[in-house]
Amino acid sequence: MATENKNLSEYDKNAIPDAKNFRFGIVVAEWNENITEGLFNGAYTALLENEVPETSIIRWNVPGSFELIYGSKKMLQTQNVDAVIAIGCVIQGQTKHFDFVCEGVTQGIKDLNIQTDIPVIFCVLTDNTMQQSIDRSGGIHGNKGTEAAIAAIKMAYIRQQASLNSTFNHQQLLSSGTLQIENVPLGLTE
Repeated sequence: MATENKNLSEYDKNAIPDAKNFRFGIVVAEWNENITEGLFNGAYTALLENEVPETSIIRWNVPGSFELIYGSKKMLQTQNVDAVIAIGCVIQGQTKHFDFVCEGVTQGIKDLNIQTDIPVIFCVLTDNTMQQSIDRSGGIHGNKGTEAAIAAIKMAYIRQQASLNSTFNHQQLLSSGTLQIENVPLGLTE
């Protein structure tokens, strides 16, 4: 098991980019609420610990994990966020419903990452038992929500850096040591 000897809540705060100017959306499934609330608390706490202001964290609830896709899409379209964390929990039952929901949510969140320029972080537990979910939402393995928040900060930073690099694509260093930047619209090349 990937989390067997790993605490999901452990990270080196010194290795995390400055996050105080980022805005984050968190979309939380209400299904298996005892688990998703634990995941949300882990994500929310990690963002605050990394100096993200409370006013820069937006939470929306959706009925279940399948609805995370639509909720995340609307969050991306309307809330001017730097990253979205999609939080859900699907636990294996006696029918194939588990497989269809897990596959749909995974593909939907993957599609959002391909179709938009804003990262969507997958924080959906897909466990065989309720105990496995408890263990990963603040239990013996830590909190996957914490891990997702750190991933969101890192991906927002990567997005920011990529945007800055694109902005400074048309630059040159003059003999005086001054940096001259041409005013060229992003996405256009000479």
